[in-house]
Amino acid sequence: MRDYFIRRFLLILPTLIGATMVVFGITRITPGGPLEKAMQQALMNEKTSGKNAGASLSEEQREELAAYYGFDKPFLPAYFTWLGVWPREESKQFVKFEDGKNDMPVTLKVLLPKAEWKPNNAYKLTPATVTREGKLSASDAAAPDGWKTRAEPDKKRVVIFRPKLNGLLQGNFGTSTSYNLLVLDMILSKMPVSLFYGLLTFILSYVVCIPLGILKAIKHRTVIDNVTSLLIFIGYAIPGFLLGSLLVVYLAARLGWFPTEGFTSENFASLSLAGKIWDVLHHAVLPLVCYMVGSFAFMTMLMKNNLMDNLASDYVRTAIAKGSSYRHAVLGHALRNSLIPIATTLGGITLVFVSGSILIERIFQIDGFGMLMMQSITDRDYPLVMGILTFDVVLIMLGNILSDYFVALTDPRVRFH
Repeated sequence: MRDYFIRRFLLILPTLIGATMVVFGITRITPGGPLEKAMQQALMNEKTSGKNAGASLSEEQREELAAYYGFDKPFLPAYFTWLGVWPREESKQFVKFEDGKNDMPVTLKVLLPKAEWKPNNAYKLTPATVTREGKLSASDAAAPDGWKTRAEPDKKRVVIFRPKLNGLLQGNFGTSTSYNLLVLDMILSKMPVSLFYGLLTFILSYVVCIPLGILKAIKHRTVIDNVTSLLIFIGYAIPGFLLGSLLVVYLAARLGWFPTEGFTSENFASLSLAGKIWDVLHHAVLPLVCYMVGSFAFMTMLMKNNLMDNLASDYVRTAIAKGSSYRHAVLGHALRNSLIPIATTLGGITLVFVSGSILIERIFQIDGFGMLMMQSITDRDYPLVMGILTFDVVLIMLGNILSDYFVALTDPRVRFH
């Protein structure tokens, strides 16, 4: 079994590469990306017609924009650069040579030693000179170290850059093209909200649904079973976003029992510890109801149906015939086997880090992970899309492995090879 789980962990990387490569390819061919937006903005700034985006920009300016947004390379080199196995051309600049000139002044952005770093500034600007053939020199002898040049005689220019492996494998998820913030910081900033709602939804679903499923199986076709089934399937039939709209209108806006929006109140910082806890819980009641309403029917009926199948099995009847009480036969024999299908869903706990419903968060104005995903797609913020996808794929893979582990833990008969 150990070898099986080792193989599963080793498969995470190729699966991640396959998923991200497909989405990365889609981002390269989808229109309306950051490059087109930047060119359109340049047109608007110059008050020209928007029919031919980029017509007022020179070829060098368009190439600089493409290099800035990472669209200056073919698909595979660009993907491997994002992945971190191909050097990224950082601090890239184009030096255009005029006719008759063989050298041009440039300014290099040189990284300072860590001991000399200043607040928000770890670089110094160093003047240098580059020749038409691509030879770089500076007054500071150490400045050209780590810099590369690429002469392009047909375009009468030299490209200066600093190659560096700085991609996903190095912990760099990129910078958001819409917000100019680090993608990793943006994702981590949304995780507290996702953890709160995801973890509470996950725990409450199991705490309520498993005992309810057991009760319904034992009280099959009684008043309790029929009434709870009616309520469960009514809730299941109502979409979470529709229920959220009704709750906001009637319980929040009209009756004023709950806040209409947000994760906390505006005066949250000035509240005491008990007041902060109450404020968060008060805001969380209605969204939690919407998050949980869909999973209640599935989890409850899964528990009930599996327990009923096991109660009808020969080993349960044999246990009762040998003198075991009905309660012991249920809790001591049938229940454990009935929990095996439930164990397959426990791996979903990994998704609490990135859980979120776009529509529910929109209705309750919660600044969570669902809204971040939606905004990244709407804005064509490709670095943010790729960062979110990476987290999703890794967590899904870990969840599947965790589900297999829980199944093996619940059922000793299961052996993975």
